[in-house]
Formats: sequence, structure tokens, C-alpha cells
Amino acid sequence: MGREGREKYQRLVDTAKALESVVTAVAHPCDESSLSGALAAARNDLIRPILIGPKAKIDAVAKQFKLDLSRCEVIDVPHSHAAAAKAVELVAQGKAEALMKGSLHTDELMAAVVKRDTGLRTARRISHCFVMDVPTYADPLIISDAAVNIAPTLEDKVGITQNAIDLARALRFKEVRVAILSAVETVNPKVPSTVEAAALCKMADRGQITGAVLDGPLAFDNAISMEAAEIKRIVSPVAGRANVLIVPDLESGNMLAKSLTFLAHAESAGIVLGAKVPIILTSRADSLIARLASCAVAVLVAHARRENASKAIT
Repeated sequence: MGREGREKYQRLVDTAKALESVVTAVAHPCDESSLSGALAAARNDLIRPILIGPKAKIDAVAKQFKLDLSRCEVIDVPHSHAAAAKAVELVAQGKAEALMKGSLHTDELMAAVVKRDTGLRTARRISHCFVMDVPTYADPLIISDAAVNIAPTLEDKVGITQNAIDLARALRFKEVRVAILSAVETVNPKVPSTVEAAALCKMADRGQITGAVLDGPLAFDNAISMEAAEIKRIVSPVAGRANVLIVPDLESGNMLAKSLTFLAHAESAGIVLGAKVPIILTSRADSLIARLASCAVAVLVAHARRENASKAIT
């Protein structure tokens, strides 16, 4: 199956286009994929990019690939480390509502984000979500956390789960159905992730996690296949139709996301949540529609944050 179509991502982009574009600090867009991705998102009225990096490098990439920078502000800094720091500074000053990774390493950008005195931490757990367009699945699929939290504790998973739920609501999912994944669908004290899954579900019952229906532990097959759920006789509002998957750890989440990408021809849009603003993470391997979808996700999250802030004031 090819990668054409992408109706789920196109719906996200179309929804975000109807909103006001979001000023976005783009850290070190010094290769063709990161610079063209930011500019494409600008042409689609998703973001208003501020390009931050060595101006000579940015200009050289633009010239080589015939990219038009005439409508972009460019802030000249000497290297990628300075670009990450300056991008975070712009956000902290309220001059940007989103942050976008360019051609620097994710760790370098996140180091600036989590820096104690000058970073963008909040009381929330910082976590990553993939928003995946899987051709064989009816809904967009959120997978968390596959990029930031390596071996999350139960406490970490509360924050990871709440961030993913809030993302799904910002993306206007009609119902948020969260599967807490493990290798099996029964609680087994010898498999700690099953015990944590059960605890997360009880925490949701008691209002410690809100905004969704949760079930777990669930194995991947009975989380996303109604047939598999029926064979196992699992009666649940989530089993077989989950649209949010919370994985046991980074390794399992990363392998799951990449398996869907390379075996099921899925596309993945990446975003980091829990900081003061959404952080757009893209890969050089991402297609144009996946890059636009990542920006669209950030736009919808930024607008949801605005709405929540205005409700809190009133």
C-alpha cells in the first residue's frame, strides 16, 4: 500500500488551517528537510516561523534548494547550541507559541527546554507523542511515550497518560479511548507493566486521570483488533478500538511506532507536551504531509492552551 492519500492527516491540517497561524521558533533549520518543512508549513498558513541559526548556513541552504526566505524573520546565532537557547528564550519571552526542531539533535534542543533557570518546564511531566496515520486503522492513533521517558515510573505514566489524553482532546477526538499496553491482558505480578496498567485504570476511576475512558492491561492485538478482543472475550469500551496507546517503556513504544511506519506504511507526526508550549519534532525521513501534520498538531495544541487559559481567567 502506498503513502498517498493520508485523509486523517489532511483533516488535521485542514482543521488547523481554519485557525490563526502560530508564531513558531525554529531552532537551527540548516538542512533542506528542516528548512523546507518550516517554509511549507508557513505557506499552508499553519505557522509563522522565526528561523534561528547561523544566517550564512540558512541562506546557503535556501539558495541551494531555491527556497524563498523573504517572508521569514531570521535571527543569526553562531551554532546549534545557541540556536536552541535563543529559541527557548523567545518562547519564555512570549514571542513564540511553539518550538520546532531543525537540524540539531533532539537531545540538544530538549536540554535547553528542561534547563532549570531558563527552560520551559511546567508542573506537568514532559512526554512525547506520535500521532500516527495508519492506512489500515480507522482513527488517528496516538502512541506515548516513545522518545523522551526511557523507563517511566507509575507516577511518570500518570503524566504521560494525561498529556496524551489532553492531546487527543485538542485534536478534537470525539471520544478518547486509552489502552494501557503490556504483553498480556491479565494482571500478573511478575510483569510489572500489567500491575501499573491496572493502577492507572483505577486512578482514572477515582478522578486522578481525567478526560478519557481507560482500560488495561491490554495486549496490542486486543487493543486495536475487535476480532482479537472477542476471541479473548474481553468486554470493554476500549478493547478493539483504542485511539491512544500508552506503552510500557520507550523501547517498546519506539519499536511499535517504527514497525507501523515501515511494515504498515504509516506516517508519524511527532510532538512533545508538558512544556510551556508544544514542541514539534520531525525527522529527516518524514514526508511533507507528516511534517505538515506535526505543525498542525502543534497549532491545535497551542489554540487549546489559549482556550484553557482564557477559561481559567474568567
